[in-house]
Amino acid sequence: MDVKIKGDFITLGQLLKITNIVSSGGEAKIAVKQMAITVNGEMENRRGRKLVSGDEVIVDQQRLRLL
Repeated sequence: MDVKIKGDFITLGQLLKITNIVSSGGEAKIAVKQMAITVNGEMENRRGRKLVSGDEVIVDQQRLRLL
C-alpha cells in the first residue's frame, strides 16, 4: 500500500494509526513491541522512529511504501 505523507516525516506510531493498523497511540506503543515490523529491511520497535518519503515499512507481512 502506498501512503502519502504531509511534511518532512511521520513517526512509525502515526503511520500505524493513519493506516488503521491500530486505533490509538496506546495501541501503537504495544503494537511496535509485539508485531513484526521492519523499516527498510531492519527490525524496528520504536514508535517514535521518523519515517520519510521513500521508506518501506512491513508490518506483519503488509507492505507500506511512503510517498
